[in-house]
Amino acid sequence: MSADEMTTTEQEIPDDEQELFEHFRFVTNKGQELIRIDKFLMSRIANATRSKIQQAAEAGTIYVNGKPVRSNYRVKPLDTITILLAEPPREIELVPQNIPLNIVYEDDDLIIVNKEAGMVVHPAYGNYKGTLMNALVYHFANLPIREYNDKDIDARIRPGLVHRIDKNTSGILVIAKTAAAMTKLAKNFIDHTIDRTYWALVWGDPKMDEGTITGHIGRSLKDRKKMDIFPGGEFGRHATTHYKVLERFGYVTLVECRLETGRTHQIRVHMRYAGHPVFNDEVYGGDRILKGTTFAKYKQFVENCFKMMPRHGLHAKSLGFIHPTTQKKVHFDSELPEDMASVIQKWRAYSVNKALEE
Repeated sequence: MSADEMTTTEQEIPDDEQELFEHFRFVTNKGQELIRIDKFLMSRIANATRSKIQQAAEAGTIYVNGKPVRSNYRVKPLDTITILLAEPPREIELVPQNIPLNIVYEDDDLIIVNKEAGMVVHPAYGNYKGTLMNALVYHFANLPIREYNDKDIDARIRPGLVHRIDKNTSGILVIAKTAAAMTKLAKNFIDHTIDRTYWALVWGDPKMDEGTITGHIGRSLKDRKKMDIFPGGEFGRHATTHYKVLERFGYVTLVECRLETGRTHQIRVHMRYAGHPVFNDEVYGGDRILKGTTFAKYKQFVENCFKMMPRHGLHAKSLGFIHPTTQKKVHFDSELPEDMASVIQKWRAYSVNKALEE
C-alpha cells in the first residue's frame, strides 16, 4: 500500500483519547525513507504548514502506531500515522443554488459547461457555496457519484464531476449525467485519450514554434500552496504538456497547450519552468513585468492589461472524446472570454504599433 493511500484498519488509541476524531490516516510503504514526520505530512496534506503540524504534534494529536509523537519523529516503513482532533471533520453540504450556467451542449448522458473565471468547481475549504457544483445540482437532478481517492473532500459534493480546472481558469468542462457515462469518461481521462487544448497568454517570445515540456509535478517543498516541477522525478507525478505558438506579440505570446496528462496547475507550472509564466499569474510570478522596456508608458500599458484581466490568462479552449453511448468522436470548442480576448487584442495592437515605429 502506498503512502498516499488511506486505510480503514482499526488502531488502538488510549482510552482517554476515545473522544478524539480521526481527520487523516496514512500507512507508509515498505520502501519509505526515514524523514521527519512534519516534512512527511506537509507533502501529503493540502495547505498544511510546518508550524501547524508542529503545533499539532505539541498538542499530542499526531499518532504513530497508536502513540503520540513529536514533530521530530522519523517516519519508518509501514508506520500507521493518524491525526486526531477534538472536533469531527467538517461535513460539507452541497446546497443547490440558482446560479446561471453557460451550457454549451447537453444530451441524456452528459453536459458541456463553459465555466467563467472566478468560479470554483466544487466546495472546499473557504469556498462552500457559489461553486459550479452548487449550480449543477440546482439545474440537474440525480447526477451520479463515484468514488475518489482524495482524502479531504467527500465525493458527495461533486456529483457528475469527471475533471476540474482552476478557479481563475475559464473554459470547457464535461459533466456526466449517468453512472455509466461517468465511468467511461473517467476512464478516458485516466487513459489519456481525451483531447484537451488550452489557450494561454504567456510572457516572452518562445524560440520554437512548438515543443514539449516534461517534468514531474508535485506540491512545492517550500510553499505547500503551490505546485513545483521536479525534472529528475524525485517527487511528484509524471506530466507532459505540448505547446504550439498561435500568435507572437513581442513581449508576450499566445500559445495553445495540449495536455497529455492532467496534473494540478500543470500548464502554469510547466510554462514557468520553460521561462514563460502565464500572464498575470500571481501564484507563479506572471503578475509583474517580465519582458519589455523600462518606459513608464509601457509599465502603464501592462498594468492596464492586468486590470482588464484580473486573473491569469488561461482558458480551456476545447475538449474532444469518444461519446460514452454513441461511441462516436465528439469535439466541443469555446470562445475566449471577453477579458482575455480584450487583453489579447490590446497586445496585438501594441505589437503592430511598435513594429510601425521601428
